[in-house]
Amino acid sequence: MTMSNTGGRRRPPTIHDVAREAGVSRGTVSRVLNGGHYVSPAAQEAVNAAIRKTGYVVNRHARSLITGRSDSVGFLLTEPQEKFFEDPNFNVLLRGCTQALAAHDIPLLLMLAGTEDERRRITRYITSGHVDGVLLVSSHSGNPVAEELSEAGVPLVACGKPIGLGSKVSYVAADDRDGARDMTRHLLSLGRRRIGTVTGPLDTPGGIERLAGYREVLAESGIDVDDDLIVSGDYSRLSGERGAERLLAQVPDLDAVFVASDLMARGVLTTLERAGRRVPEDVAVGGFDDSPAALASSPELTTMRQPFDRISAEMVRVLLAQIGGEDTAAVILPTELVKREST
Repeated sequence: MTMSNTGGRRRPPTIHDVAREAGVSRGTVSRVLNGGHYVSPAAQEAVNAAIRKTGYVVNRHARSLITGRSDSVGFLLTEPQEKFFEDPNFNVLLRGCTQALAAHDIPLLLMLAGTEDERRRITRYITSGHVDGVLLVSSHSGNPVAEELSEAGVPLVACGKPIGLGSKVSYVAADDRDGARDMTRHLLSLGRRRIGTVTGPLDTPGGIERLAGYREVLAESGIDVDDDLIVSGDYSRLSGERGAERLLAQVPDLDAVFVASDLMARGVLTTLERAGRRVPEDVAVGGFDDSPAALASSPELTTMRQPFDRISAEMVRVLLAQIGGEDTAAVILPTELVKREST
């Protein structure tokens, strides 16, 4: 901390103090603080050492006035608030994105917009320049947020391919269709033939792609895809319970279920236990995500692992590149079958 000339009070160190301590110009310090472009390794090390010695802290407000940036990013979940607390996937993604941004000293703002009014307010907030970019999670078809932010020129990366927007919006996604194909093949390999599914919401990319993968493998195996074997859910545990109830009523000889999320699969297990069906002896159950819900299930759940750490890191990487002026990009990551006690 540096002494001021009046009254002996200490004042916060400034960029001038850092420059003087490092023996470089103020412009060199500024370039280091803004990414280190056109700075020699020796000068960068001298500036970093001077920052540590002086205790200099970047004044984000002052820098934002110069750069026109807020130096923050929004994590936007377009789901009701209760979904955020119920579904562990959202927390895993939030934690991963927070950690990835922390490496760049960028804070992450959590935004929940489950109603039309909330979406309008948050869209106004974002387009007013309060964040530099947005990580969008859970985008349903018909939800205008992604398109509105894209048209407003806001850097944006979606988790999952936004429906109907083509290459307008960057996205990072697990390979939902291929993962569903792998799980359905696994259930078939166990000798199961009356395989039902509880889908995700069919206005979301994950819901659509996982159902498509299930249908494709059954068709390839010469098994008729009976509509009674397909019921829809909304990724909640309760929808899994109700979906399994409908399957059992429609298909009494059900011998396997592919469930489009682990949380719904826990609901399916509850219904099967209530109905006196043993898992996996009578009915094999496979989920999707490899979320904490998979290990909390009894029996522990066979599932498709989504690489959430890589998804988070890639979402942040693509967004920061877009903020820096790069074009939109798409990243699709593989899933992995994790076998446990439920199959």
